[in-house]
Amino acid sequence: MDSTVGDVMTTGVATVDERTGYRDIVRALVERRVSALPVLGADGRVVGVVSEEDLLHKEEFTTAGDRRPYRTPARARLRARLSAGGLLTESAEDKAAGSTAADVMTRPAVTIAPTASVVAAARLMERHGVKRLPVVDDGGLLLGIASRRDLLRVFQRADGDIAAAVEREIGATTSAVHGTVAAASVEDGVVTLTGSALHRSTAACLTRMAAGLEGVVSVDNRISWDVDDVLPPYITWRTL
Repeated sequence: MDSTVGDVMTTGVATVDERTGYRDIVRALVERRVSALPVLGADGRVVGVVSEEDLLHKEEFTTAGDRRPYRTPARARLRARLSAGGLLTESAEDKAAGSTAADVMTRPAVTIAPTASVVAAARLMERHGVKRLPVVDDGGLLLGIASRRDLLRVFQRADGDIAAAVEREIGATTSAVHGTVAAASVEDGVVTLTGSALHRSTAACLTRMAAGLEGVVSVDNRISWDVDDVLPPYITWRTL
């Protein structure tokens, strides 16, 4: 069974509330050696996330010694707009003037349930341009946090476990499809498929099945085939 967010998340997460002051946030980040903290509302629910990036805008807009007013470069403004993914985030200049978590946090927090798959978490991070996801229960209360590093733990799966999973996954196909014989070996997460099949499409199908398993880095398909029934992408049956 594939891992869930609850399997890989970090628990015992440090938090701040909306009234926490700027220096206290910095102190918490440094002492806990983390790059961001969930922000909790008065009811204990996650209302946002405050990160090093949010806090660093205060240094960015320091004007000591500058002869001209500073403005965030256009490229940075565009990047922030494109990566926001619908999040309501204050401008960099507004955050620079902030003094509490409520002033500088990114809100609302992009959260995820512990039962969600690691794949779903990775796609959610990419969609919203965030580096970590607070994990909450049905009531919005914090259970943990899932970072990009946490999600990568699935690639620590032992080669033997991966090989056994591949054999189970492709076993039904090799048994059901006439003329198909396949075996799998795994080294450092790379699956090597060997054997033979009547059709090229069968070999391709086995590759996709193996590639979709948790912990697989890549698949080296060495299955031989007799009939090429896979059309080039620019040819359809209608054009033949």
